[in-house]
Amino acid sequence: MISTYEQDFYLWTQEQAAILKAGALSQLDVINLIEEIESMGKTQKRELISRLTVLMMHLLKWDYQPERRGRSWQSTIITQRKEIKRLLKDNPGLKSNVRETLPEAFLDAAEIASAETGLPETAFPNTCPYTVDQIMGDVTR
Repeated sequence: MISTYEQDFYLWTQEQAAILKAGALSQLDVINLIEEIESMGKTQKRELISRLTVLMMHLLKWDYQPERRGRSWQSTIITQRKEIKRLLKDNPGLKSNVRETLPEAFLDAAEIASAETGLPETAFPNTCPYTVDQIMGDVTR
């Protein structure tokens, strides 16, 4: 028999919410509920990594191609900083993940910056040259 969870995820979420509101905890689909809650946390962490990657990629382009600096890059840097701050405000538990995720995000940022600029990956540092304060600070650091 196919469960509501497998057949209609939206309906399943509404059913689980109603069960919680009614206090009928024994009726909860605990296994799938745990999976979804864990997934929600992972999604927030992936968003943090993604936004840090985009931000650092633009910081690298800003630093390594100063002659090509423009409003678009500046706008992206500002937007990503604001979105990261908003994400951390809404999810304070993620703050401890910023330093932890920087190495992974930086390697991705350097690879993408290389592809976008035409510069070899070796033109960029092997490790993140930015502090958290620099990443989240002014465009020109």
